[in-house]
Amino acid sequence: MTTNEELIGRADLNDLEAIRAVKDNAEAIFTWDYEKGRRPALNKLYEKAKTSMWNGETDLPWDTIVDQEEVARNNQALASGFENMDFAHTPFEKWGDKEWTNLGMEFQNWSLSQFMHGEQGALICTAKIVETVPWIDAKYYASTQVMDEARHVEVFAKYLDTKLNGHYPLNAHLGMLLDDIIEDSRWDMTYLGMQIMVEGLALAAFGFMHQMTTEPLLKKLLRYVMSDEARHVAFGVLSLQEYYADLSSKELLERQEFAFEAAVRMRDRFMQQEVWERMGLNPRDVLPLLIDNPNRLLFQQMLFTKIVPNCKKLGLLDANDGWLRTRFQELGVIEFEHLTDTSDEYQAFALGEAELSESTAAMG
Repeated sequence: MTTNEELIGRADLNDLEAIRAVKDNAEAIFTWDYEKGRRPALNKLYEKAKTSMWNGETDLPWDTIVDQEEVARNNQALASGFENMDFAHTPFEKWGDKEWTNLGMEFQNWSLSQFMHGEQGALICTAKIVETVPWIDAKYYASTQVMDEARHVEVFAKYLDTKLNGHYPLNAHLGMLLDDIIEDSRWDMTYLGMQIMVEGLALAAFGFMHQMTTEPLLKKLLRYVMSDEARHVAFGVLSLQEYYADLSSKELLERQEFAFEAAVRMRDRFMQQEVWERMGLNPRDVLPLLIDNPNRLLFQQMLFTKIVPNCKKLGLLDANDGWLRTRFQELGVIEFEHLTDTSDEYQAFALGEAELSESTAAMG
């Protein structure tokens, strides 16, 4: 079995200092079988996507005035994870309201920047799926997701540029994961890395932020993005469930290892090293407090509420004597395995008739 050090470059999951530019090695696959609907579930998803498009320029209330300081104060619990903590002998010992508000603002800038970068990663990966997946129903659906992802990049960039006060660069952990997904020549690895892992975590994170924010423009933006993201994750589950049924134990182990590596990289990205540096703190002094903080740990665990049940649906948890199950136990997220997988719940995220009529009127 492959060790943690071989998979992620370090033996200790919490050694965040051990961090290590992308060539697409895949071949474009043409298919001459144009029979639409051979895979009914994918065809249903494709038809749903065609009637669920929205316009990021006209459907969102961009004239909304955003008071970022007020939003930051409302989001302080999410920004720090340090509520009710004794700050004596910590880097935060002398912090006052101003510093905590600034942290909230930086955290929001950082979070939405990483979402934006991740959406561009999804844009590239879904274009790759159109090229590489051998099924026409999957090519049809993936083409709709390319449009979705372009729209997501557009709205996050516009929100950052016009409502907040600056971007953050791509986080190193997210960057390494995107590189791995794009560089792998196997089409199903693009699905697994992007549709299941990255998009699955994003769906959970968007839901958390949507529930918490009181800012109306961001709330609506996230609601519209989530309606697309749920279809994207379901696309991954529906496609890989069929493909993985015929893989050998060795091939499944490679997918399990990839899923675990992706999970660790995504967890680590939410340590926000770049934020602490911008706030004038040494990340080495802050990260141990983050790792040991139960509130922060709970937030990180909740990000896996979509990933774990989807991995279970794909048979990845228990293949090879439960290899991935054991790793998810180490990460403290196995408890989510009994939640509904996204292929069964994506329609619950769909825009309602009133929202879609709003969109249609705006486009008209």
